[in-house]
Amino acid sequence: MRILHTADWHLGRTLEGRSRGEEQEAFLDELVALVREEQIDLVLMAGDAYDSVNPPASAEKLFYDGLSRLAEGGKRKVAVIAGNHDNPERLAASWPLAEKQGITLVGLPIPHLQTLTIERTGEQATLLALPYPSESRLSELLADEADEASLRTAYSDRIKNLVAKTCAGFKSDTVNLIMSHLYVLGGAESESERPIQVGGAYTVDTAALCAKAQYVALGHLHRPQTMKAGDLIRYSGSPLAYSFSEAGQAKSVTILEVEPGKPAAMQELPLSCGRPLVHWKAKGGLAEVHRWLEEGRDHRAWIDLELHLGDSLSMEQIQSLRRHHTGIIHIRPVYPEMEAMETIREAQVPMDEMFRRFYARQTGGAQPDTELVQLFMELLHETAELEAAAGKEEGA
Repeated sequence: MRILHTADWHLGRTLEGRSRGEEQEAFLDELVALVREEQIDLVLMAGDAYDSVNPPASAEKLFYDGLSRLAEGGKRKVAVIAGNHDNPERLAASWPLAEKQGITLVGLPIPHLQTLTIERTGEQATLLALPYPSESRLSELLADEADEASLRTAYSDRIKNLVAKTCAGFKSDTVNLIMSHLYVLGGAESESERPIQVGGAYTVDTAALCAKAQYVALGHLHRPQTMKAGDLIRYSGSPLAYSFSEAGQAKSVTILEVEPGKPAAMQELPLSCGRPLVHWKAKGGLAEVHRWLEEGRDHRAWIDLELHLGDSLSMEQIQSLRRHHTGIIHIRPVYPEMEAMETIREAQVPMDEMFRRFYARQTGGAQPDTELVQLFMELLHETAELEAAAGKEEGA
């Protein structure tokens, strides 16, 4: 059978207030075309269908229309799990209707396998569909059958026990698969993912997912990547770049050719949809940016602009840049003083000395007195403590 693995659609997500709706529609158009061209029998969607637990109606319409087009009235099977961005009950609410089209929607972790019959080949796929297993959901799932000591073991160990017990039902004459949405140790992150691990507590070791599945389809990390493990474990990545930390990343889906009892043959298929996210570093100032605009450079892209200037940037100049290219998202002016400070930081100069040098440049050579330097260092220390405290509150 032929399987396509995708994840992290994040329908409804914007980029600094700019809609990505047209790009998301284009992705689903491309995905539907791919499953037809590649004769896909089963589509695995590994979570984060939406970007929030309360998605806009337009995102829900796009999601359900996309699933219907992928399944083509039951011609191919589609299996979807909830990610950490999704409302699990809401995502699975339409399962009674979706099931009639060959679509499986799983919102909360369940301790049994899904059996999917592939009409084209006559084969069966046995799937452990494990939606985002938060601490509370995992504890609730295990509460009836685990003793207190088991419940207190590390998160990764509990995942391992659940996977091993459930996947004991794998058979030699079926294609055996695992699909989940979690953070695996060693995965390369980007800024656009909402963290699901707190101080490493929700990190899962690859060994926890090794249960003799022929393929483990993961969601959460937006960079396509295959993990180092005994079994074939892979993140398909997101179909669009959702932050500038993903600039330059090639987006793709993963296609598998697999039959019972044999290793899966894997292929990464690049996607062409979506506007690229790019960084512009204009050391030549406004003149250089205007030259790039006239040349039509990156005319389809979303742009993060670092603009080196000698004088302050006016609102009129900012508006002019945005009129010339509606894809400019960030304009970050860099002035000579800032560059000098960065150079000093790179040289690992102590903070009090950095302040003295900065003060001297700003005042034409004057030196700050001891009390002023001390006050600066105290404020710096207080700021660091406040940021640390805020970070602990967010992680609590």
